[in-house]
Amino acid sequence: MNAIEIRGLSKSFRGMYAVNNLNMTVPVGSIYGFIGENGSGKSTTEKLICGHLVKDAGEIKLFGKDYTDAGVRVRVGALIENAGCFPSSSVYQNLMMQAINLGLDNREEEIDRVLKIVRMQDSKFIKFKTCSLGMKQRIGIAMALLGNPALLILDEPINGLDTDGMRIMREILVDITKTYGCTVLISSHILGELEKIATHYGIIRQGKMIMELSAKEMENRAKVFTSLKTADMAGALKALKEKYKSVRLEGEYIRVYDVNEVEQIVEYLIEKGFVISEIKKNKIGLEEYYIQLMSGKESE
Repeated sequence: MNAIEIRGLSKSFRGMYAVNNLNMTVPVGSIYGFIGENGSGKSTTEKLICGHLVKDAGEIKLFGKDYTDAGVRVRVGALIENAGCFPSSSVYQNLMMQAINLGLDNREEEIDRVLKIVRMQDSKFIKFKTCSLGMKQRIGIAMALLGNPALLILDEPINGLDTDGMRIMREILVDITKTYGCTVLISSHILGELEKIATHYGIIRQGKMIMELSAKEMENRAKVFTSLKTADMAGALKALKEKYKSVRLEGEYIRVYDVNEVEQIVEYLIEKGFVISEIKKNKIGLEEYYIQLMSGKESE
């Protein structure tokens, strides 16, 4: 069973489609990275799943049931845009108001549980307005986790966070899936961070899903390359292009793609009279893969 199954989903605003015949599959237990440029339809899709917007067409199923089913709706938690907390109230008070709103019986225990998950059990009595951006994002996630949902939907939760804040957020999201079995749908522009935790990806463009793949599939698709520096970069680039099919100048390095043996490249350049000052083997990451896909270079 999948946590989310979407088929033919469309939503327009004033005749312009924000989401256009979109298909999407999010496996149970996954951390699904939802990727796309600004205005591509990510937030609109998440709002449609949460029932914040009314779809024009298509089908949304959550855990095999229609997304409007009352039984399945209580299994969904979401943080879209911001936490929506009262600034002058404490973290605890904001969570208590949400727990009451949800009709939870074991409110005290549930608040302690979610605060522990987001590493804020020692900050429950401070006012929301005094919290850092990272703490506010974690409070929003804590609110979304009240009631122990099976699906958590997060819209850009790591944007604007410092390095330590992003590290803590990564740990929390992995803990949510591994310890509590919750499926996470997360959108983010910070692809380097997303790559560290996501098990699956969906890439959306102009309201349409252009690709879905697992992290393993992405790893297999990512091109291997050897990057190098020489004193004569222009000459080395020309020489390498004569022998190898895919050679590019990327920043300060020459990249030779899809050649497994680095020694071959070294021997060839030495024969041609070039001295290599730096050489290393690597794979492109998620961010570069995404850029190449958007530019049409991924298929080269």
